[in-house]
Amino acid sequence: MSDKTAKHRNQLISADERAEYIVSQLSTEEAAGQLRYDAPAVESLGIPAYNWWNEGLHGLARAGTATIFPQSIGLASMFDEELIRKTAEIISDEARAKYNDYSAHGDRGIFKGLTLWSPNINIFRDPRWGRGQETYGEDPFLTARLGTAFVKGLQGNGTVLKTAACAKHFAVHSGPESLRHEFNAEVSAKDLNETYLPAFEALVREAGVESVMGAYNMVCGEPSCASNMLMGKLKEWGFDGYFVSDCWAIRDFHISHKVTKTAPESAAMALKAGCDLNCGNTYLNLLIALDEGLITDEDIRKSCRKLMRTRIRLGMFDESTEYDGLNSDIISCDEHKKFSLECARRSMVLLKNNGILPLDRTKIRTIAVIGPNADSRTALEGNYNGKADRYITFLEGIQDEFDGRVMYSHGCHLYKDRIMGLAEADDRLAEAEIVAERSDVVILCVGLDSSIEGEEGDAGNEFSSGDKPDLRLPESQRKLVKAVMKTGKPVIIVNSSGSSINTEADCDALIQAWYAGQMGGKALADILFGNVSPSGKLPVTFYETADKLPDFEDYSMKNRTYRYAQDNILYPFGYGLTYSHMTCSDMKFTDGKIRLTVTNDGDSDTEDVLQIYIKSNSPNAVPNRSLCGFKRFFLKNHESRELEIPVSGSAFEVVDENGKRVIESTDFTLYAGFDSTASLHIDVKF
Repeated sequence: MSDKTAKHRNQLISADERAEYIVSQLSTEEAAGQLRYDAPAVESLGIPAYNWWNEGLHGLARAGTATIFPQSIGLASMFDEELIRKTAEIISDEARAKYNDYSAHGDRGIFKGLTLWSPNINIFRDPRWGRGQETYGEDPFLTARLGTAFVKGLQGNGTVLKTAACAKHFAVHSGPESLRHEFNAEVSAKDLNETYLPAFEALVREAGVESVMGAYNMVCGEPSCASNMLMGKLKEWGFDGYFVSDCWAIRDFHISHKVTKTAPESAAMALKAGCDLNCGNTYLNLLIALDEGLITDEDIRKSCRKLMRTRIRLGMFDESTEYDGLNSDIISCDEHKKFSLECARRSMVLLKNNGILPLDRTKIRTIAVIGPNADSRTALEGNYNGKADRYITFLEGIQDEFDGRVMYSHGCHLYKDRIMGLAEADDRLAEAEIVAERSDVVILCVGLDSSIEGEEGDAGNEFSSGDKPDLRLPESQRKLVKAVMKTGKPVIIVNSSGSSINTEADCDALIQAWYAGQMGGKALADILFGNVSPSGKLPVTFYETADKLPDFEDYSMKNRTYRYAQDNILYPFGYGLTYSHMTCSDMKFTDGKIRLTVTNDGDSDTEDVLQIYIKSNSPNAVPNRSLCGFKRFFLKNHESRELEIPVSGSAFEVVDENGKRVIESTDFTLYAGFDSTASLHIDVKF
């Protein structure tokens, strides 16, 4: 396919026509082999081997050195589509660069391709879910907007796709991790179409996402990777890419779900439903399924054409593409690390501040930095991560920024009762108390990391398969917090986690740092010492206790997330303090847009996020409010500016009990402010 005639022909025909031609030249066995994630080469046609499995949630993952950005939940805290898009562009650039260089060296192995199985746009409905850190939070609108921007950044706007994005995990998937292989998520038509599907629809219709990945669990009695209901939604939305199973999910059909009896039956069920690519090994049974009459040759070729079409769209069979110039010189370059730092600064959420922040350097001689996450690189990485060429931990960031004495104590193990194996329990508590007593202020770095919060099989959390049993810190850290607080010194708690945590401490300040990426320590120091004002906002509700939450296995939205919760709120959705004070006024709604004035009444320059919420009096409306617009902005102290935020017509729709989107009301209230409890409002009547 590399001679002049073939090249000229390829320029004249569509990707579908090229795929049709290529697949027509394959034997049935060769075509079936291309439906594996580790597709073998077809030497007779010059088709190289290709491994479809690659990851890029918040940086290129698992293929060596790459820029590490804040974990997805931290990126969501920025509430900024443009920043998300640029993050994805950098990830995509680095993926292309590695693909180009690895391919030139004959390395076409796993995690080195152009098909990135990101983003994760599942709704973070329950704070106990370990994989919630991979998402953009609990709100369908925010998830749709950020997910769409991320996909556009990954795929680019060139003549070929820079990389191929993937919307996962389709759909109604958010734990428990320990049950995911046999769990059946029962969901109402209203919750399905109001909460779980909107982001997927947006990524298909608006972003043109090239791939969709199914989930492990069943949905309403059907395996997600062979659900007629879910596949029907994709067809309704005009999906024009390939569908891939989650890894080894098709094996669950006969092993766990018991909807089939054999591997060939499972392979046939998935293929017939529309699952084109198998991450796993069940599609090794496709030829057996063919011999048994469970599938046809055309079933195999239909999926093979879709997969070849994606490779063509990526320019894999072309002599050259506009991205050939990308190489490893750009990997984790200074420009990329600088942008990771900017994202980290904007992602951290200041939850509490009694006035201690920003720290006054003139009044502090000694700072104590204490805790298991103080000098932890793992606490910066999150899961699905690459390896950075440089990390700045919280301890290192503070040491670099502060000219006085910085004392350090590990304090405790992340979750075990001792740090040293031969030591007695609580072997670092006394040291933590001593260091705190000799300091002017304590920075207490606690939380979780990917060793205990994440995906089943990745996290080493022996008691919850990566999920959290409750919303408290591990017991070892609860002891540490109490010991440090007893010293009476000013304490600033910095919590690293991918989800809601209640530290249960009456500290002077509290910062939710998430998993902040490789530059997290520098970002934290910049916030602590006032080089920048914090501006992150919670993309999830922080609850007081797990005891008042619905059962983890209950997929109803009742009393879940800010749109439905009636009580148990520690910090509301959209919440986050700055070092200044913002107000908004003169709110108007005309021509589908909110116009209002924002004013920085404080003495600090800062970014903030204006948020727009809507409430309908329809009986089918969510009980509380729904986010329908947001805009990040910057104001100098005592500066004012008029902002304009569009409100989509879909914001005025509700979903009825049959799952239909309708406009049932003529009366609405629009709220504007800086979290979901915003008080400024206007009534709108149609």
